[in-house]
Amino acid sequence: MDPQTILCDMCAEDRKPAKKTCIKCEISMCFQHLQAHLTTPVLLQTHPLTEPMDLCGNTKCSQHGKLLEYYCLDDMTCVCVSCAIEDQHRLHNMKTFSTAHKELLEKLKAEQLILQEKTDGENVSLEKWEQSEREKLGRCSVRLIEAVTKLRDISLTSVQSSVSARMVSLKTSKSSLEAAQKEKDTFRFLQMYSQVHQDVEKAKAVDLSKGLEPGSHRDKLVEEMRQNGEKMVKQASQFWGSLLTLVDPEHHQELVPTGSDLIFEPQSLGPGMSLSKDNRKVFHSQWMKFCSSCLFLIKSTLPVPDFKRWVISISKDCDWTIGVCDDTYATSMKDGNVYGLRCQGNMPSSNSSHRDCTH
Repeated sequence: MDPQTILCDMCAEDRKPAKKTCIKCEISMCFQHLQAHLTTPVLLQTHPLTEPMDLCGNTKCSQHGKLLEYYCLDDMTCVCVSCAIEDQHRLHNMKTFSTAHKELLEKLKAEQLILQEKTDGENVSLEKWEQSEREKLGRCSVRLIEAVTKLRDISLTSVQSSVSARMVSLKTSKSSLEAAQKEKDTFRFLQMYSQVHQDVEKAKAVDLSKGLEPGSHRDKLVEEMRQNGEKMVKQASQFWGSLLTLVDPEHHQELVPTGSDLIFEPQSLGPGMSLSKDNRKVFHSQWMKFCSSCLFLIKSTLPVPDFKRWVISISKDCDWTIGVCDDTYATSMKDGNVYGLRCQGNMPSSNSSHRDCTH
């Protein structure tokens, strides 16, 4: 026998499972001992029966010791007749158990419809928001697709975790509503209504769109994505395709041109090429349409440059060949001094718009 089965309190031996519990008598009865409550008119009118349950003394008023017979809609609690006519509940909206059960059940059904419409509407809004965000992120530069995809997943997971946490209230209220509507026993329904009401009120206050609107939170998220994206760019050079890095000759082992005054000449870039903000890195974004030759000219940021050589760091994921240029490329650049390689006889030589450059 299931240990949770309620047994008949009137069986002297071989106690049988109870069929009903009398709230007034505070006993549970099997089918045989229940007959008096079912056939005696006085008992039928004055002894409310409920499904078998362990009463634990919660059917009587703790203040007056009388049977709980009414439900206070204002305080959402069961009360006795003395509470209803003498004490703090006398001016409240009082209902019999059966009437309160019927009215509150209808109220729960109406609130369930409201919450369902709210949930459906919020889900549509969230789907539109997520689709919009994905479309925006999909327009990112090709060289950042891999990095931004990871950052997108991180940001969406964060938002979804927050939304999921708030969805708990909606799910809890839904479960409570369904459980209350399935409860056929009047007394049990009224006992659980207060908690169901609290769950419903919490669900009504839930705003799933909170934090999704533009504002300081969004700005903070964008800033975090930007910072993380810069870190990923530094750590994932294999993603950037055709990458060149200028390194200061004096510190070329450090891979950070902290002291170099050399930068790439922006005017010399061909189609599909772009530079980093400091003009020390050049990117090629056309992965499948790599051109046969690309020209990069180097210039100095100093009014009077003083260098004899430079070092170029080339990414390992592509094949590279260092070529030379003729005089016209260097001399056509008027913004500062521009440098390149050229052939002079059978020897390589520097090509510069600054004619005093050391060869």
